[in-house]
Amino acid sequence: MGEITSSSDGSVTISSSSSSPPPQGLLERLKHYGQEHVFSLWDELSIQDKDLLVRDIQNLDLPRIDQIIRCSLQSQGLPVPTIEPVPETSVSSVDARTLEERERWWKMGLKAISEGKLAVLLLAGGQGTRLGSPDPKGCFNIGLPSGKSLFQLQAERILCAQKLAAQSVNEGSGGFVAIHWYIMTSPMTDDATSKFFESRKYFGLEVDQVTFFQQGTIPCVSKDGRFIMESPSKVAKSPDGNGGVYSALKTLRLLEDMAMRGVKYVDCYGVDNALVRVAGPTFLGYFIDKGVVSAAKVVRKAYPQEKVGVFVQRGKGGPLAVVEYSEMDQSMTSAIDQETARLRYCWSNVCLHMFTLDFLNQVANGLEKDSIYHLAEKKIASIHGDIMGLKLEQFIFDAFTYAPSTALFEVIREEEFAPVKNAGGTSANDSPDSARLLVLRLHSRWVVAAGGFLTHSIPLHATGVEISPLCSYAGENLEAICRGRTFHAPCEITF
Repeated sequence: MGEITSSSDGSVTISSSSSSPPPQGLLERLKHYGQEHVFSLWDELSIQDKDLLVRDIQNLDLPRIDQIIRCSLQSQGLPVPTIEPVPETSVSSVDARTLEERERWWKMGLKAISEGKLAVLLLAGGQGTRLGSPDPKGCFNIGLPSGKSLFQLQAERILCAQKLAAQSVNEGSGGFVAIHWYIMTSPMTDDATSKFFESRKYFGLEVDQVTFFQQGTIPCVSKDGRFIMESPSKVAKSPDGNGGVYSALKTLRLLEDMAMRGVKYVDCYGVDNALVRVAGPTFLGYFIDKGVVSAAKVVRKAYPQEKVGVFVQRGKGGPLAVVEYSEMDQSMTSAIDQETARLRYCWSNVCLHMFTLDFLNQVANGLEKDSIYHLAEKKIASIHGDIMGLKLEQFIFDAFTYAPSTALFEVIREEEFAPVKNAGGTSANDSPDSARLLVLRLHSRWVVAAGGFLTHSIPLHATGVEISPLCSYAGENLEAICRGRTFHAPCEITF
């Protein structure tokens, strides 16, 4: 007979023959949560596979997962608050901003950065599968003249923001406060991401100013809430969505780490944006000036049917929230404001957010207590082949429903939003090709504005120049480099 032993920490190991029954205590726990079917093929497993299955179950927080499954399934079909357009008072539009405001916010942001009050939080759990790459999305090279990856572009913008902040208080006398970069990976991207940074010497950043951490996973379930088995010895799991960042930050005590570093504000964004202004001083200054706990950059919807989530107000006077395109009927997506002649629901969510650290603590506790996840019906690999099941996810924008105050900050799409989501092609939107052109066109405009000239062998609409983020964050300080000089596109402009 086989022998099942329990250690002092409650773990179970199987020490010999394959005829031993499932561990009784573990079986009883699974029965309590209606998941005992995971042992249905126990007698057919080898000793090694039995041990793998036991360890897999032991690593699951069964009470918490059961609560999440029950709450999420029960929430389906419940009435939701009515949806209202975002009040104009909640939005800083490009048209309404004055030069004086922009300069004041820029200086306020640089001051906060110089005081070590800003941390940057990157959501980088996705793979480049849709881009035709097995690597993490951040490793992707969109074809700029420099050949830089998304990770490198973002790292160099952090370096530039640090330098600008130091110069704003020290007048170039040297010394700076490092912006700490927290990078959330997934089980599929963690190892490759950290090795990518190591092999490239962290792109000039200090090693100890970058922290990698993994988002969690959660079992995939059938429509009645039962675990789907990926194999006879393994429960099928999937990442818990980019909103899993909140529980990960709490569980791994990274919110405490931020507090110890003196962080007050957290700039949070998604990896797949080639124009993202990481640690942007103007946005940070605006956020501080408004005195809110959360804020988001937004762009106007390009057209009614654009498949983007938009910000709305949940009920009269309620909190701001994001509604996915799939949740809106045609009358809502095309509704026109009679006074402005613009779409009523026009503020697109582009995953560029700012939070206070205190609010992140509140969100982490609130989401854990409420335990409601979004359910996505997907094909899931199982012992019965690919079957339809449910993946449970939280989204980064779930935080906004907990915020007593949220401010929206409109940005110009062509200046700050170049998504890299789809494989390239002559007509592909949100692709490496379209993102590359957005970068080259923006930087070409910066060169001309700084008194430079461009020559080109191919039509200018299909090319341009790239300015290293180490030279300029947002087009500033380029006169000394560009004035009176001619650059042949495509090329990279460095020091």
